[in-house]
Amino acid sequence: MQFIVQQVLNALQVGSVYALIALGYTMVYGILTMINFAHGDIFMVSTYIAFFVATLLLGLFASLPPLFIFAVTIVVAMFGTTVLAVAIERFAYKPLRKAPRISAVITALGVGLFLENFTLATIGPEPRFLPRLLPVVNVTVGGVTFSTIQITIILVSVLVMFLLDTIVQRTMVGMAMRAVSWDKFTASLMGVPVDRIISLTFALGAVMAAIGGTLYGMAYTIDPYMGIRIGWWAFISAVVGGIGNIRGAMIGGYILGAVEIFTPVLLASTYRDFVAFSILLLLLIFRPTGILGRPMIQKV
Repeated sequence: MQFIVQQVLNALQVGSVYALIALGYTMVYGILTMINFAHGDIFMVSTYIAFFVATLLLGLFASLPPLFIFAVTIVVAMFGTTVLAVAIERFAYKPLRKAPRISAVITALGVGLFLENFTLATIGPEPRFLPRLLPVVNVTVGGVTFSTIQITIILVSVLVMFLLDTIVQRTMVGMAMRAVSWDKFTASLMGVPVDRIISLTFALGAVMAAIGGTLYGMAYTIDPYMGIRIGWWAFISAVVGGIGNIRGAMIGGYILGAVEIFTPVLLASTYRDFVAFSILLLLLIFRPTGILGRPMIQKV
Protein backbone atom coordinates (compact mmCIF):
# COMPACT_ATOMS: atom_id res chain seq x y z
CA MET A 1 0.00 0.00 0.00
CA GLN A 2 2.84 2.39 0.82
CA PHE A 3 4.41 1.67 -2.56
CA ILE A 4 1.13 2.39 -4.37
CA VAL A 5 0.65 5.70 -2.52
CA GLN A 6 4.24 6.65 -3.36
CA GLN A 7 3.64 5.98 -7.05
CA VAL A 8 0.35 7.91 -6.97
CA LEU A 9 2.26 10.93 -5.65
CA ASN A 10 4.79 10.56 -8.46
CA ALA A 11 1.96 10.28 -10.99
CA LEU A 12 0.36 13.46 -9.65
CA GLN A 13 3.68 15.27 -10.00
CA VAL A 14 4.21 14.25 -13.64
CA GLY A 15 0.53 14.53 -14.49
CA SER A 16 0.40 18.10 -13.22
CA VAL A 17 3.02 19.15 -15.78
CA TYR A 18 1.29 17.24 -18.59
CA ALA A 19 -2.03 18.84 -17.68
CA LEU A 20 -0.56 22.36 -17.79
CA ILE A 21 0.94 21.79 -21.24
CA ALA A 22 -2.20 20.02 -22.50
CA LEU A 23 -4.19 23.14 -21.66
CA GLY A 24 -2.23 25.05 -24.30
CA TYR A 25 -3.11 22.47 -26.95
CA THR A 26 -6.76 22.31 -26.02
CA MET A 27 -7.30 26.08 -25.80
CA VAL A 28 -5.81 26.78 -29.22
CA TYR A 29 -7.79 23.92 -30.74
CA GLY A 30 -10.98 25.16 -29.08
CA ILE A 31 -10.55 28.60 -30.64
CA LEU A 32 -9.01 27.83 -34.05
CA THR A 33 -9.65 24.06 -34.42
CA MET A 34 -5.91 23.83 -35.06
CA ILE A 35 -3.26 21.68 -33.39
CA ASN A 36 -0.33 23.86 -32.38
CA PHE A 37 2.39 21.22 -32.69
CA ALA A 38 4.99 23.84 -31.73
CA HIS A 39 3.55 24.07 -28.23
CA GLY A 40 5.84 21.38 -26.82
CA ASP A 41 8.85 23.34 -28.02
CA ILE A 42 7.42 26.56 -26.59
CA PHE A 43 7.35 24.68 -23.29
CA MET A 44 11.00 23.74 -23.86
CA VAL A 45 11.96 27.37 -24.46
CA SER A 46 10.18 28.38 -21.24
CA THR A 47 12.38 25.99 -19.24
CA TYR A 48 15.51 27.63 -20.67
CA ILE A 49 14.17 31.11 -19.91
CA ALA A 50 13.58 29.99 -16.33
CA PHE A 51 17.05 28.44 -16.21
CA PHE A 52 18.87 31.60 -17.30
CA VAL A 53 16.74 33.93 -15.17
CA ALA A 54 17.20 31.79 -12.06
CA THR A 55 20.95 31.47 -12.68
CA LEU A 56 21.29 35.24 -13.13
CA LEU A 57 19.25 36.09 -10.04
CA LEU A 58 21.10 33.62 -7.83
CA GLY A 59 24.42 34.92 -9.14
CA LEU A 60 23.62 38.59 -8.56
CA PHE A 61 21.22 38.51 -5.62
CA ALA A 62 22.01 35.34 -3.70
CA SER A 63 20.93 37.00 -0.46
CA LEU A 64 17.33 37.42 -1.64
CA PRO A 65 14.70 35.06 -0.19
CA PRO A 66 14.42 31.87 -2.31
CA LEU A 67 10.64 32.26 -2.58
CA PHE A 68 11.10 35.73 -4.10
CA ILE A 69 13.59 34.42 -6.66
CA PHE A 70 11.21 31.56 -7.48
CA ALA A 71 8.33 34.01 -8.03
CA VAL A 72 10.41 36.35 -10.20
CA THR A 73 11.68 33.41 -12.26
CA ILE A 74 8.14 32.22 -13.00
CA VAL A 75 6.92 35.73 -13.85
CA VAL A 76 9.81 36.43 -16.26
CA ALA A 77 9.41 32.96 -17.83
CA MET A 78 5.69 33.64 -18.29
CA PHE A 79 6.38 37.02 -19.91
CA GLY A 80 9.09 35.74 -22.25
CA THR A 81 7.09 32.67 -23.30
CA THR A 82 3.97 34.77 -23.87
CA VAL A 83 5.85 37.16 -26.15
CA LEU A 84 7.19 34.19 -28.12
CA ALA A 85 3.79 32.48 -28.45
CA VAL A 86 1.95 35.65 -29.48
CA ALA A 87 4.67 36.46 -32.03
CA ILE A 88 4.38 32.95 -33.50
CA GLU A 89 0.61 33.32 -33.74
CA ARG A 90 0.84 36.77 -35.32
CA PHE A 91 3.51 36.05 -37.94
CA ALA A 92 3.20 32.30 -38.58
CA TYR A 93 -0.43 31.31 -37.99
CA LYS A 94 -2.55 34.40 -38.57
CA PRO A 95 -1.75 34.64 -42.32
CA LEU A 96 -2.92 31.03 -42.71
CA ARG A 97 -6.34 31.22 -41.04
CA LYS A 98 -8.16 30.97 -44.37
CA ALA A 99 -5.65 28.59 -45.91
CA PRO A 100 -6.16 24.80 -46.00
CA ARG A 101 -5.77 23.31 -42.54
CA ILE A 102 -2.78 21.23 -43.57
CA SER A 103 -0.85 24.48 -44.17
CA ALA A 104 -1.19 25.48 -40.52
CA VAL A 105 -0.15 21.99 -39.39
CA ILE A 106 2.98 22.04 -41.54
CA THR A 107 3.80 25.56 -40.34
CA ALA A 108 3.41 24.50 -36.69
CA LEU A 109 5.76 21.56 -37.23
CA GLY A 110 8.23 23.88 -38.93
CA VAL A 111 8.11 26.36 -36.06
CA GLY A 112 8.76 23.54 -33.61
CA LEU A 113 11.77 22.33 -35.59
CA PHE A 114 13.10 25.87 -35.78
CA LEU A 115 12.83 26.33 -31.99
CA GLU A 116 14.55 22.99 -31.34
CA ASN A 117 17.45 23.58 -33.68
CA PHE A 118 17.88 27.24 -32.79
CA THR A 119 18.13 26.27 -29.12
CA LEU A 120 20.53 23.46 -29.98
CA ALA A 121 22.75 25.78 -32.06
CA THR A 122 22.84 28.64 -29.55
CA ILE A 123 22.84 26.83 -26.20
CA GLY A 124 24.14 23.36 -26.98
CA PRO A 125 22.88 19.82 -26.45
CA GLU A 126 24.13 19.35 -22.87
CA PRO A 127 21.41 18.56 -20.31
CA ARG A 128 21.06 21.30 -17.72
CA PHE A 129 19.62 21.56 -14.25
CA LEU A 130 17.52 24.44 -13.04
CA PRO A 131 19.19 26.00 -9.99
CA ARG A 132 17.61 25.06 -6.69
CA LEU A 133 15.01 27.80 -6.20
CA LEU A 134 13.34 26.39 -3.10
CA PRO A 135 14.70 24.46 -0.12
CA VAL A 136 14.37 20.72 -0.67
CA VAL A 137 13.07 18.89 2.37
CA ASN A 138 12.08 15.23 2.28
CA VAL A 139 9.33 14.18 4.66
CA THR A 140 8.32 10.59 5.38
CA VAL A 141 4.82 9.89 6.65
CA GLY A 142 3.65 6.32 7.13
CA GLY A 143 6.44 5.00 4.95
CA VAL A 144 5.59 7.39 2.08
CA THR A 145 8.27 9.95 1.23
CA PHE A 146 7.50 13.25 -0.45
CA SER A 147 9.55 16.38 -1.00
CA THR A 148 8.74 20.06 -0.86
CA ILE A 149 9.44 20.25 -4.61
CA GLN A 150 6.90 17.52 -5.31
CA ILE A 151 4.22 19.17 -3.20
CA THR A 152 4.99 22.59 -4.74
CA ILE A 153 4.58 21.22 -8.27
CA ILE A 154 1.23 19.59 -7.46
CA LEU A 155 -0.25 22.49 -5.47
CA VAL A 156 0.87 25.26 -7.84
CA SER A 157 -0.40 23.32 -10.86
CA VAL A 158 -3.80 22.65 -9.31
CA LEU A 159 -4.13 26.30 -8.26
CA VAL A 160 -3.21 27.59 -11.72
CA MET A 161 -5.60 25.18 -13.44
CA PHE A 162 -8.40 26.23 -11.08
CA LEU A 163 -7.72 29.91 -11.87
CA LEU A 164 -7.72 29.25 -15.61
CA ASP A 165 -11.00 27.36 -15.38
CA THR A 166 -12.49 30.24 -13.39
CA ILE A 167 -11.31 32.77 -16.00
CA VAL A 168 -12.82 30.80 -18.87
CA GLN A 169 -16.11 30.00 -17.15
CA ARG A 170 -16.84 33.10 -15.05
CA THR A 171 -15.33 36.21 -16.67
CA MET A 172 -16.20 38.38 -19.67
CA VAL A 173 -12.91 37.43 -21.30
CA GLY A 174 -13.77 33.76 -20.87
CA MET A 175 -17.23 34.38 -22.31
CA ALA A 176 -15.62 36.05 -25.33
CA MET A 177 -13.27 33.09 -25.75
CA ARG A 178 -16.17 30.65 -25.66
CA ALA A 179 -18.11 32.80 -28.14
CA VAL A 180 -15.19 32.88 -30.59
CA SER A 181 -14.81 29.13 -30.16
CA TRP A 182 -18.46 28.63 -31.02
CA ASP A 183 -18.75 31.01 -34.00
CA LYS A 184 -16.04 33.53 -34.92
CA PHE A 185 -18.14 35.39 -37.48
CA THR A 186 -21.16 35.89 -35.21
CA ALA A 187 -18.90 36.81 -32.28
CA SER A 188 -17.28 39.53 -34.40
CA LEU A 189 -20.74 40.91 -35.26
CA MET A 190 -21.48 41.10 -31.54
CA GLY A 191 -18.42 43.30 -31.01
CA VAL A 192 -15.97 40.65 -29.80
CA PRO A 193 -12.40 41.51 -30.93
CA VAL A 194 -11.64 38.12 -32.46
CA ASP A 195 -7.97 38.75 -33.25
CA ARG A 196 -7.32 39.99 -29.74
CA ILE A 197 -9.09 37.00 -28.20
CA ILE A 198 -7.07 34.59 -30.32
CA SER A 199 -3.82 36.28 -29.25
CA LEU A 200 -5.00 36.14 -25.63
CA THR A 201 -5.67 32.42 -26.00
CA PHE A 202 -2.13 31.82 -27.23
CA ALA A 203 -0.86 33.98 -24.36
CA LEU A 204 -2.76 31.97 -21.74
CA GLY A 205 -1.51 28.73 -23.25
CA ALA A 206 2.04 30.11 -23.09
CA VAL A 207 1.56 31.07 -19.44
CA MET A 208 0.52 27.49 -18.67
CA ALA A 209 3.58 26.20 -20.55
CA ALA A 210 5.90 28.60 -18.69
CA ILE A 211 4.59 27.58 -15.29
CA GLY A 212 4.82 23.93 -16.27
CA GLY A 213 8.33 24.46 -17.65
CA THR A 214 9.60 26.14 -14.49
CA LEU A 215 8.08 23.46 -12.27
CA TYR A 216 9.41 20.69 -14.53
CA GLY A 217 12.91 22.18 -14.49
CA MET A 218 12.92 22.10 -10.69
CA ALA A 219 12.57 18.32 -10.71
CA TYR A 220 14.09 17.06 -13.98
CA THR A 221 16.87 17.84 -16.45
CA ILE A 222 16.20 20.04 -19.47
CA ASP A 223 17.55 19.78 -23.03
CA PRO A 224 16.65 21.16 -26.50
CA TYR A 225 14.70 18.04 -27.52
CA MET A 226 12.64 17.62 -24.38
CA GLY A 227 9.69 19.36 -26.02
CA ILE A 228 9.22 16.54 -28.53
CA ARG A 229 8.33 13.73 -26.17
CA ILE A 230 6.68 15.86 -23.49
CA GLY A 231 4.76 17.74 -26.16
CA TRP A 232 3.42 14.51 -27.66
CA TRP A 233 2.40 13.17 -24.25
CA ALA A 234 0.65 16.44 -23.44
CA PHE A 235 -1.09 16.29 -26.82
CA ILE A 236 -2.29 12.76 -26.06
CA SER A 237 -3.49 14.07 -22.68
CA ALA A 238 -5.57 16.73 -24.43
CA VAL A 239 -7.08 14.20 -26.87
CA VAL A 240 -7.80 11.65 -24.15
CA GLY A 241 -9.57 14.25 -22.03
CA GLY A 242 -11.44 15.70 -25.00
CA ILE A 243 -9.49 18.24 -27.00
CA GLY A 244 -11.11 21.63 -26.80
CA ASN A 245 -12.32 20.93 -23.25
CA ILE A 246 -10.23 22.52 -20.49
CA ARG A 247 -11.32 20.20 -17.70
CA GLY A 248 -10.81 17.25 -20.01
CA ALA A 249 -7.21 18.33 -20.62
CA MET A 250 -6.62 18.34 -16.87
CA ILE A 251 -8.05 14.85 -16.47
CA GLY A 252 -6.08 13.60 -19.47
CA GLY A 253 -2.85 14.98 -18.03
CA TYR A 254 -3.24 13.01 -14.82
CA ILE A 255 -4.21 9.87 -16.74
CA LEU A 256 -1.02 10.09 -18.79
CA GLY A 257 0.94 10.81 -15.63
CA ALA A 258 -0.38 7.56 -14.19
CA VAL A 259 0.54 5.74 -17.41
CA GLU A 260 4.11 7.03 -17.25
CA ILE A 261 4.61 6.05 -13.60
CA PHE A 262 2.73 2.76 -13.42
CA THR A 263 3.78 1.25 -16.78
CA PRO A 264 7.33 0.45 -15.57
CA VAL A 265 5.80 -1.09 -12.43
CA LEU A 266 3.54 -3.46 -14.35
CA LEU A 267 5.54 -3.98 -17.56
CA ALA A 268 8.82 -2.18 -18.33
CA SER A 269 9.84 1.41 -18.99
CA THR A 270 10.28 0.65 -22.70
CA TYR A 271 6.50 0.11 -22.96
CA ARG A 272 5.57 3.65 -21.87
CA ASP A 273 5.07 5.10 -25.34
CA PHE A 274 3.38 1.90 -26.52
CA VAL A 275 0.81 2.06 -23.72
CA ALA A 276 0.22 5.81 -24.18
CA PHE A 277 -0.39 5.56 -27.92
CA SER A 278 -2.47 2.41 -27.48
CA ILE A 279 -4.77 4.31 -25.14
CA LEU A 280 -4.99 7.07 -27.73
CA LEU A 281 -5.86 4.65 -30.54
CA LEU A 282 -8.48 2.81 -28.49
CA LEU A 283 -10.05 6.07 -27.46
CA LEU A 284 -10.19 7.33 -31.04
CA ILE A 285 -11.91 4.09 -32.02
CA PHE A 286 -14.51 3.85 -29.25
CA ARG A 287 -14.88 7.49 -28.15
CA PRO A 288 -13.34 9.86 -30.71
CA THR A 289 -14.39 12.97 -28.76
CA GLY A 290 -12.44 11.98 -25.64
CA ILE A 291 -13.64 11.63 -22.06
CA LEU A 292 -15.32 15.04 -21.72
CA GLY A 293 -15.42 16.09 -25.37
CA ARG A 294 -18.67 16.53 -27.26
CA PRO A 295 -19.29 15.91 -30.95
CA MET A 296 -19.54 19.06 -33.06
CA ILE A 297 -22.86 19.28 -34.88
CA GLN A 298 -22.86 21.25 -38.13
CA LYS A 299 -26.05 22.24 -39.90
CA VAL A 300 -25.85 22.16 -43.67
